[in-house]
Amino acid sequence: MTKTTEILRITNLAKSFYLHNPGLVIESCHDINLTLLEGEFIGIVGRSGAGKSTILKCINRSYLPMRGDIIYASEAFGPINLAAASEREILYLRRHEIGYVSQFLNVMPRTTAKEHVMSALVDQSMDAAGSEVKAEAMLRYFQLPESLWGIYPATFSGGERLRLNLAHAMVKEPRLLLLDEPTASLDNKTKLLVRDILKKLKGANTSMIGIFHDIEFMEGVCDQVFNINEGRIAS
Repeated sequence: MTKTTEILRITNLAKSFYLHNPGLVIESCHDINLTLLEGEFIGIVGRSGAGKSTILKCINRSYLPMRGDIIYASEAFGPINLAAASEREILYLRRHEIGYVSQFLNVMPRTTAKEHVMSALVDQSMDAAGSEVKAEAMLRYFQLPESLWGIYPATFSGGERLRLNLAHAMVKEPRLLLLDEPTASLDNKTKLLVRDILKKLKGANTSMIGIFHDIEFMEGVCDQVFNINEGRIAS
């Protein structure tokens, strides 16, 4: 079936940063326009520093865009401009509808690996017992040894931290999933696990935007691929 329903439309998005000490303005991305349909997967490629991660962070509102619109068709609020939404609305959408996988782990202090994954489900109002069962299943899927479940993730290797990030984001099966180099520090066996679960989520109508260096690895998953060059989508 042809996908036709828009879930995300980005229009004239731009983000720059001001460096106070040298007094410089760094343009990270500008004139970004793209449309994501329900159940579609967009891949973004480009050299380091091209502005790829900035686009995802603007969608997630980790960064506030300088200009442009990011219209998301939310279940909770209807069409909403993520560039102008309130913090309350953004926090709700992150908990219930939007997932984000970063290369960097951000875990509350004194929170174990299993508690971190469970928290994604508790935020969705799932009961503790159900959250524990689903969290353990996801930790097993990403092959994090049970001996690590009760440990604080600050001691984890880079690959273990990324697998924990993946488990935390994917366990809640979000409507919109943003992936910032989700296979960057993983071995080939674990990369296959990531690709398989992305296919499963896509089959369940999760819409995704992902940044990849190894785009060939995602062949058969991405519906569209955009190349970012010097902050713009290359033609």
